[in-house]
Amino acid sequence: MKSTISREDALKLLMKYNKEPFHIQHGLTVEKTMSWFAKELGYCDEEDYWGITGLLHDIDFEMYPEEHCRKAPELLQEAGVGEDMIHSVCSHGYGICSEEKPEHEMEKVLFAVDELTGLIGAAALMRPSKSVADMEVSSVKKKFKDKRFAAGCSRDIIRTGAENLGWELNDLFDKTLRAMQSCETEIKEEMSEIEG
Repeated sequence: MKSTISREDALKLLMKYNKEPFHIQHGLTVEKTMSWFAKELGYCDEEDYWGITGLLHDIDFEMYPEEHCRKAPELLQEAGVGEDMIHSVCSHGYGICSEEKPEHEMEKVLFAVDELTGLIGAAALMRPSKSVADMEVSSVKKKFKDKRFAAGCSRDIIRTGAENLGWELNDLFDKTLRAMQSCETEIKEEMSEIEG
């Protein structure tokens, strides 16, 4: 799987349709998390594809929330994004707002980590450090069990995502947390430049 769009052009495309810092930061977080998983799972030669798909996965969410994953193909095709990546982007909404099923391992990871990065990010904001750097898996589990916390992050999707990958929930929590810890500083620096 190879990307037909450069990382620089993908970021410009994301920012064309997303103006809220929250949405841009989420795109960057999922991008870096997906890149980490590509290396972790032995897909080093596909790292760009995994990352850029993560960056663009919510391309249509801010401007077209009612058409999420249905407007994305049009926006991505116009920018020259390949059909493989368009399928991958749309597959993260499977069963919610898309009929594209996650098939490749990368698509299954994206489906699983999209909601989970949101939950972990929200949990980090509640910590004195406002960071994932000092967070433990036990904290993630606790917040996951508290249905009132970050109620918009679907626990069912996260559970289904782990099942699709054949992983225990704890394994998914651990890997995603480590992925986010590995890139937190880099994302903060990039967000400072963007908002700068």
